[in-house]
Formats: sequence, C-alpha cells, structure tokens
Amino acid sequence: MEAIMKVKLPVNKNEKKTGKVIDLTYQGNGVIKIDHYPIFIPNALPGEKITFVVTKVTRHFAWGRVLSWQKKSSDRVELKDQRYLQTGITPLGNLNYEAQLRFKQHQIKELLDKAHLDDIKVLPTMGMAKPYRYRNKAQVPVKLIRGQLETGFYRRGSHDLVPIEDYLIQDPVIDATILAVRNQLRKYHIQPYDERTGRGCIRTVMVRRGYYSHEVMVVLVTNTKKLPHAADITAALVEQVPDLKTVVQNINDQKTNRLLGTTNHTLFGPGTIQDRLLGIKFTISPLSFYQVNPQQTERLYQTAIANAGLDGSQTVIDAYCGIGTISLAVAQHAKKVYGVEIVPEAIADAKENAKNNHIDNTEFVVGKAEEQMAKWQKAGLKPDVLIVDPPRKGLGEELIEAAGQMAVPKIIYVSCNPATLVRDIQRFMDQGYHVTKPIQPVDQFPQTTHVESVTVLERTEK
Repeated sequence: MEAIMKVKLPVNKNEKKTGKVIDLTYQGNGVIKIDHYPIFIPNALPGEKITFVVTKVTRHFAWGRVLSWQKKSSDRVELKDQRYLQTGITPLGNLNYEAQLRFKQHQIKELLDKAHLDDIKVLPTMGMAKPYRYRNKAQVPVKLIRGQLETGFYRRGSHDLVPIEDYLIQDPVIDATILAVRNQLRKYHIQPYDERTGRGCIRTVMVRRGYYSHEVMVVLVTNTKKLPHAADITAALVEQVPDLKTVVQNINDQKTNRLLGTTNHTLFGPGTIQDRLLGIKFTISPLSFYQVNPQQTERLYQTAIANAGLDGSQTVIDAYCGIGTISLAVAQHAKKVYGVEIVPEAIADAKENAKNNHIDNTEFVVGKAEEQMAKWQKAGLKPDVLIVDPPRKGLGEELIEAAGQMAVPKIIYVSCNPATLVRDIQRFMDQGYHVTKPIQPVDQFPQTTHVESVTVLERTEK
C-alpha cells in the first residue's frame, strides 16, 4: 500500500506572517488567504495590512492573532476597552456604524449570490440613530474570581468570566442595577455557583427594563431552593434601584447550559413588568421571550405589517407567535389572526395580552408550528397571509409544504439568520413562491454580527 501523503499546509503554528485582510466572516473575524488557505483573525478588518502570528492550524483553515498593523482601515473604530471584543459583547465594535450596516446587507446578498439567487435585491440595512445602550434585557453570569464574587461576560469561546461593569450596548439603568445586585450578593457572602463541582448558590443575574414604562425586573437565578438573606437583599434593591417593580428568584438546579429553570418565587412585586410595543401593552414575566431592542423591533414589525398589505379583511397566521407581539399588532389590521407557539407559558401570556388590550379577533394555540400548520391545512383553513418569525434554525420543511398545500397567497418571513433564510427561500420556490420585493435588513443588534430581515414571498403558480 502506498503511504498516505501528509498534507502540506502553507502555515505552521506560532509562525509569524504579514498579509492583507480581504474579507470579514459572519462572526466578525478578518480573513487572510495564503495559497487559497483561509486564516481567521479577530480584530482585523478588510483592507488592513497586518503582521500576525498563527495560533491554531487545521487541515482547512487556521486562526491567527494580530501583532501589529502596517495599514489600518478607515472604517476602524478604536475601542477604549478591548474586553468588548474579547468577550463577544460587541464583535463589530471595531467597525464604524455605517460599515456595520453595509456588512449586514452584504451578508444576505453574498448568501443569495452563492445560492444562484442573485436576481433578489437587498435594500440598505435599516439602522439606529444611537446604536448603543439599546438592550432592555441582560443575563450576566456570576463567578468567584480570586476570592471575590464578580459579574461580567464570558471570554469568547470559553467559560472564563471577564468582570465588566459597563456593557456599552445595555440600558445604563440595567448596568447600574447589576452592580447594585452584585454589591448585595458580596455583602451577604452569597456563594456563586461552580459548574465544575455543581455547588454554590447564585448562577445568573437577569435584569429587564421596560423601554416605555421604565419598570425594572430583577431575576436572581439560583442553583439552590433557598436564597440566603433573600429578604435583606430584596429590601436593599427596592431602596437602591429606581422604578424597581419586581424581584424574582428563579431556581435552576440542573447541570445545564440553560440560563433559567422553570420554577419562580416572587420576592417582591407582582412577578411581572409591563411595557408597550406599537402602542400595545405587554405583560412580561421572567420566562417571556420579548425582543431586546424595542425601538428596532417596532420598525421591524411595522415593515412586516406594511408588506403584508392588510386592509381589515384578511385572515393571518402568525407562526412562532411567542407572547403575541406580532399577532396583536397585526390584529388591528386584519379580520382574524391565528397564532401558534410551542411554549405553553408564552401562549398563556399571548391570551392574557390580547385580553388586556381588548383584542378579540385572535386565537392562540400551543404546538409545533410545523404540526399545527398541517392541522390547519387539513381543517380547511385558508389564510391570506402567513407571517413567520422562526428561531435561528429556520423553518421546518413540513411548515413550508403545508403553506404550499394551503396555497397561502403571501408570506412575510421575518428572519434572524440569513443562512437559513436563503435555504428556506429555495424551499418556498419549490412550492411555487417567489420573492417579490427587495429584502429589507433591520439592525436589531448594533455592534454585533446578527442581522434581522423582512422578506416578502408570493405564490405565482398553483
């Protein structure tokens, strides 16, 4: 037998090289190619000439670290604190905002071109006037570092906590609230959870703040059923945090990556806060999914509703309806709205939100969107518009097939992942649908690589 030839790679670990950055990955890393072999380099931007050291080598790609710049990009922003990049809080924080918006538009366009869908246009990304301090929710881990309880964020690709007090993209009231919680946990010597031993009490601090209501919720996620000094900690937070509406202990005693458990104990207030979106009042509980950037969410949903072309006579299905945010906004412009969501608590919230807003033309059911669509199709439901806002994994094939069998005239696809959006567009085309308007990207998460978008598909054949 012939000996298997070892593949000769163009770089070796710890080797120093100089090169020009030619692209940016969807994760925000610079790309240098040597003999068509890609090297991914954090904090390197297209157009820059750099000297770098190779830190990891695989058969198909390598990783590197910048040692020095011979030429910097005119789009570069010098961050005062490199921890924002190191932890992945703002992976695009080194890129000026106009360039970020172009990058997000390009992400979608590039994937369409690769799929031979280059006739589909992509509009400029809809950005924010102030692309910082926008997040209305924080979930920060708690760890013991050098004997002291710290709150912060994990270093990229690890579970090493980097202590942080100013998160740059969060509502400043939330940052201040996290510090108030941290100081009380320190004062009463509450032990942080240790994932290696499974011991310790406090795992995560979650804070939510209503953008319009300003109501604040603190959720203390514990590994233990009892939170020592709960009454003292709660009393101090009530005194120190403006607009604090409720404090909740959430118990997560499982060895899991899930941030929240299913059991809540309300320590103060009603256990929920209120906020508004497109003029509709929503009740938000610790487990509720609620968009973290209300300003851009309103623009995203307004774009989706405008493209649906509703005049009050249509029947609409909202798949992946959550707590009813899109459904209830659409209901004001439609004859009837059906919502489906797999999380029972979210459907309970959706029904309660409909009731609180005196909206009576909605019907919410618990179930997998794919299975419920097939049930509705068999029952003879004939929607005029289907709105989908799926998780990052995109749509199940059953849902797309059910939409085709129902012959839904128009589909509004709200996407948070360009890759699965492009895949699903191809599947919809197999069912007789075509994209009839340019795709509209919306920047829900400035300073990060994530991009949302609205796509309009219409049925062109039976």
